[in-house]
Amino acid sequence: MTKGQKILGGVIVLLVMFLGIVILRVWGVQPPAAVKTVAMAKGEYDPAVWGKSYPLEYTSYLKNKEMKPSPTGYGGSVLVQKWDMQPELKANFAGYAFSLDYKEDRGHFYALIDQKESKRVTPQTVGTCITCKTPYIEKLFAEQGWNYAKTPLLTLIDESKHPVSCASCHDPDTMQLRVVNPAFKEAMGRIGVDLTKASKDEMRSYVCGQCHAEYYFEPGTNRLVFPWDKGFTPQNMYEYYSTKPNGFERDWIHATSGAPILKGQHPDFEEWKNGTHGKSGVSCADCHMPYTLQNGQKYTSHHVTSPLHYIQESCLTCHRGQTEEWAMDQVKTKQDAVFQMQHAAGQKIAQAHQIIKQAADSPGVDSGKLAKSRELIRQAQWYWDYVAAANSMGFHNSVQELQTLGQSSDLAWQAIEAANQAAGRNLLQ
Repeated sequence: MTKGQKILGGVIVLLVMFLGIVILRVWGVQPPAAVKTVAMAKGEYDPAVWGKSYPLEYTSYLKNKEMKPSPTGYGGSVLVQKWDMQPELKANFAGYAFSLDYKEDRGHFYALIDQKESKRVTPQTVGTCITCKTPYIEKLFAEQGWNYAKTPLLTLIDESKHPVSCASCHDPDTMQLRVVNPAFKEAMGRIGVDLTKASKDEMRSYVCGQCHAEYYFEPGTNRLVFPWDKGFTPQNMYEYYSTKPNGFERDWIHATSGAPILKGQHPDFEEWKNGTHGKSGVSCADCHMPYTLQNGQKYTSHHVTSPLHYIQESCLTCHRGQTEEWAMDQVKTKQDAVFQMQHAAGQKIAQAHQIIKQAADSPGVDSGKLAKSRELIRQAQWYWDYVAAANSMGFHNSVQELQTLGQSSDLAWQAIEAANQAAGRNLLQ
C-alpha cells in the first residue's frame, strides 16, 4: 500500500467516524412523539400539575415570565404604552377605551393579570374577553354555552385562576393538540374546515390561530365571532363587515369625526395564512415554539416568544447556510419599512378625523358628502389598524401589509377631499 493510499484510507476512516457521530446525534435524539404520554385529569388547568410529568416543556413555559424588549425594537413583552412610538394612536381611538390604555401585551403568562390591570377593563366589561385568556373557557362553555359572555369579565378572571397554558392547546388524555375556543371551531366550520381531520402540522398553527385573530362581538349576545366568511385578507374582512353581519355595524363612533369605526384585533393568524411562511407550510409553532435539545432530549419549547431570541433553532433550521445576522437583517428591514408606512398612514388618518370634524361643524355642510367622508375614513382606519393591531409589525406578510397601508393612506386622502367637498371649501388651509 502506497503512502497516498494509507492517507486516503485514514481520511475515509475519519469520515466514517464523523458521519457515525452525526447519525447518532440526529437519530439518537428521542422525537416528541416518543415521549411517554401521561394523562391529566379532565379539568386540570394548573400548568404546574402538568409540569410534574412534562418538566422540560413546563420549565420552558415558565420562561414566559421574562419580560424582554424586541430585538428589532417592535413589539416585545415589556409593558410600555404603544403610543410612545405612535402618538397618533390616541387621536385615532378617540372616544374608545384604547385611547385610555394601549399597553404592549406581555404574553401568555400575564394574560389574566394584564387584562385585570388594564384601564380598558371596567366592572361593565363583558365576559367574552376571557375566551382567549385561559383554558378555563372549556369548562365555562361546556356549562353555559355563550351565556358566559354576559358575565362581567372581572368576575371570570378571578374564577379562572390560570392563564393560557397546557390545557389551552393539549387534550388532557392524549396530549394531542386541540382547539378549545368555540368561536374558532364555529368559524372554521362555516368555511368548510373540519378540525377533526386536521394534520398535526395544521394543528401547530390552529392552536395559535384560535386566539391570535381578528374578531367581533355579536350584538345582544356578546358571542365571539371571527369574520372569515368571505376570506382572510383585510379587504375580504372589510367586505364582510360591510354586510353588517349578525347586526354588527361598528365598534364605536369616533369622538372627533363621528365616523363608525372598526377596531382591529391582532390578526396574526390571518397575516400568517396569506404570507410566505403560511403558504409554504411553515407552522406558527415552527418559528415561535421551535424544537429544542436538552441533554439529548428533543422537545418543543413552550417559551412562546419572538423567533429572533432563538434564531438558530427557529430560523436557520430552514434557512440553512445563512447566518443569524442575515436573519435579523431580513426581519428588521421588513419591519422598518412597514412601521414607516404604518406611522405615516396613522398620522394621515388622525388629520382626516380633524378635517371631517371641521366639515361637520361648517354651516350648510352637504350631509351626503359628509357621510361619504366618514365611510372613507372608516375604511382607511380599518386597513391601517389591521396592520397596527398585529404583533409582527408586518413581518408575517410584509407584501400584503405594505399594500394595505398604501390603500389606507390613499383612502385617508380621499376622506379629506370628500370632507372638503362637503364643507364647500379647502379645510387644509
